[in-house]
Amino acid sequence: MRRLVTELVLPLVPHLSPGRARLRLGSNTAHYGDAAAELEAFARPLWGLAPLAAGGGSFEHWELWRRGLATGTNPGHEEFWGAVTDVDQRLVETAAIGLALALAPEAVWDPLSGRERDGLAAWLLHSMSAEAVDNNWQFFPVMVGLGLDRVGVRFDPGPNLARLERLESFALGGGWYSDGPTAQRDYYVPFAMHYYGLVYAALAADRDPGRAGRLRERAAAFALDFQHWFTSGGAAVPFGRSLTYRFAQGAFWGALAFAGVEALPWGEVKGHLMRHLRWWLGQPIRDSGGLLTLGYGYAQPALAEQYNAPGSPYWALKAFLPLALAAGHPFWTADEEAARELPATSVQPEAGVALMRCERGRQVVMLSAGQHHTWVRHGAAKYAKFAYSTSFGFSVPGGSWGLEQGAFDSTLALSDDGTHWRPCEVPEDFSSPGGLLHARWTPWPDVEVDTWLLPRPPWHVRVHRLRSGRGLLSAEGAFAVDRDPAAHRTAEGPGHARLDSPAGLCVIEDLRGTRSGELVLPLPGTNVIVPRTVIPTLRGEHEPGEHWLACAVLGLSGRWSSGPAPSDPAPSGTGPATGWPEPPGPEEVSALLPGGHPWDR
Repeated sequence: MRRLVTELVLPLVPHLSPGRARLRLGSNTAHYGDAAAELEAFARPLWGLAPLAAGGGSFEHWELWRRGLATGTNPGHEEFWGAVTDVDQRLVETAAIGLALALAPEAVWDPLSGRERDGLAAWLLHSMSAEAVDNNWQFFPVMVGLGLDRVGVRFDPGPNLARLERLESFALGGGWYSDGPTAQRDYYVPFAMHYYGLVYAALAADRDPGRAGRLRERAAAFALDFQHWFTSGGAAVPFGRSLTYRFAQGAFWGALAFAGVEALPWGEVKGHLMRHLRWWLGQPIRDSGGLLTLGYGYAQPALAEQYNAPGSPYWALKAFLPLALAAGHPFWTADEEAARELPATSVQPEAGVALMRCERGRQVVMLSAGQHHTWVRHGAAKYAKFAYSTSFGFSVPGGSWGLEQGAFDSTLALSDDGTHWRPCEVPEDFSSPGGLLHARWTPWPDVEVDTWLLPRPPWHVRVHRLRSGRGLLSAEGAFAVDRDPAAHRTAEGPGHARLDSPAGLCVIEDLRGTRSGELVLPLPGTNVIVPRTVIPTLRGEHEPGEHWLACAVLGLSGRWSSGPAPSDPAPSGTGPATGWPEPPGPEEVSALLPGGHPWDR
């Protein structure tokens, strides 16, 4: 891990400005200006560099970052970052500087002159008075306070204690938080809410032991759910915003170690983090110069949120927090262990999701019915699709004209003109009785859809009750499968669509037989894992009135395509004729739905 931090940071060095306070990595299209974007790129490497130094690791360019801290906080210097104002991106980046002061003052504080320390301290103290967003941002002044405490700079602790009280008010039970008073239950829970909480629990336990204990207890409970989000090979489910932070997805596991929370045996905690890092190292996420790109599985700027600048991906370095631990810590001395055997389905009502472990844990599919986000770019695709897969990812739209631009994998899209389509965007009335996820959504004022999602690994079933005051067309997509492998078999027609290729097997079957199947080729660059895909899709036509739609969807990764290998037994429930698991039958679906729903008639 030490070598990997250096390997990721060294390509940044040639891009430092003459005064070392700015890192200029390319064109900035974020909603904040260049000064904040260049501070972001400068500060985020500290998430990895500070733990590296705290644990005794070496980095030959510390003087560059010290120069940058001095000039960036000097109002008389041309590279001054500017004062932190209310709801300012600069406030986000103060957290990394606070961590660096708290963990490695000998690298970033002690060598500064008295005047330089005064300038840095004054800039940080001013930042603590700025208004923060009412979510995980409340932690940023807390992180700054931890750093100032370490280097002996005095400040009023009262506001930070109030912020901590507010943050704890977002606890939902079961170890979960919301990210503020919102519907979001995404990776900001592990890599922000829990991550900062565990840093605080480790560094402030002597003066705030009660809170530190609560933060540790919640993290231990959360770990039992969060382990279901990862495959046996270390991949995490792509879901929600800020996916360009990549291996920050696994930073929670390292934060557990930093705070001494043995939520799982240390060998398992270590295994989750190490496998996750290895999985990411196998993806093309760096450019030819070694810089992390905007995107997820590859360089994909269209995925980025409006708050993503070229340096944003370096939040990924949060995953290296365990480097601050001594070599004798049990996290390091434990042998890496495989993920434990987990149930095939984990329903997590706090997040509005159900996780399915498929192919013996080699793929995880998340069914989602309780979340939405209307502020971030492509919020409907990132939160409100019905299924998210570690093998097939999900797709964001490439335009607004037709199915090819809409890229409607894992959702039901409706149209009243055959050209413009509306998928589920804001699910409401979420519930999860007995593991059956339900949500209601209204794409038009006179159209209401009730959707039920049933996890039956490796299949999942979707049932929709459509009530419409207008005539509609429907298109319901399965997973988006890589279409680049040359060898593949397809089937499309009444009631089904199927793609079987080296990239994977994907099947969608209409359980009522009223829709026809086809293969849709969405625009390139829409899927988060691979650039070019094909989506098996069911198409239907519906007059005004009430209609019931039901389908079963199967997605198996490449190793299962064209049939299981002779040495690898087929999944349980395999049908003898096809070699593939059979979908749930109508009787099973009917038994799970609330009584009185004539979906199969």
